[in-house]
Amino acid sequence: MTKQEKELEKVVAPVVEGLGYGLYDIEYLKEGQDWFLRVYITHPEKNIDLDDCEKVSDAVSEVLDETDPIETSYSLEISSCGLEPKLREQKHFEAAVGKNIELKLYKPVEGQKLVTGILQKLEESGIWVKQVEQEASKKHGKQKKSAKKLSASEVSQMEELSISFENISSAKILFDWEESENG
Repeated sequence: MTKQEKELEKVVAPVVEGLGYGLYDIEYLKEGQDWFLRVYITHPEKNIDLDDCEKVSDAVSEVLDETDPIETSYSLEISSCGLEPKLREQKHFEAAVGKNIELKLYKPVEGQKLVTGILQKLEESGIWVKQVEQEASKKHGKQKKSAKKLSASEVSQMEELSISFENISSAKILFDWEESENG
């Protein structure tokens, strides 16, 4: 998170939390010639819908207009963090322990710049991921980006990789599409 995003978080978080939602993440970025402030929200008891986004947008917009923390023109967007939320902060990785994740790396680890596996644990400098071996990855449709549940014997055959936070270009939780379709 950038310094400006941290400052914006201080303004936005109390508003979001005051409405009974959680602030998952905040992004302030430029796309083309336009600036966007994206606020990702959660709710402890339900999925986020359009009414939730509108409610939070109205409240956040009012506070941003009063405090005016951004000098340039921008668009405010409020959204859920989605089915496959990005992992950008320590708290996101902590909440994702035990879940299937996808990492894009700056430098290859074990010859790979795209790693998919189960997040095992965090350390000060990085994470440990149990990755399905190359053959098993192909067998389980890794290309489909499915977070397919693996049997205990398949998990025991997984290779554990240590990956530094510095080497992570992007990370996200993988949604289990097959389980969702079946049940």
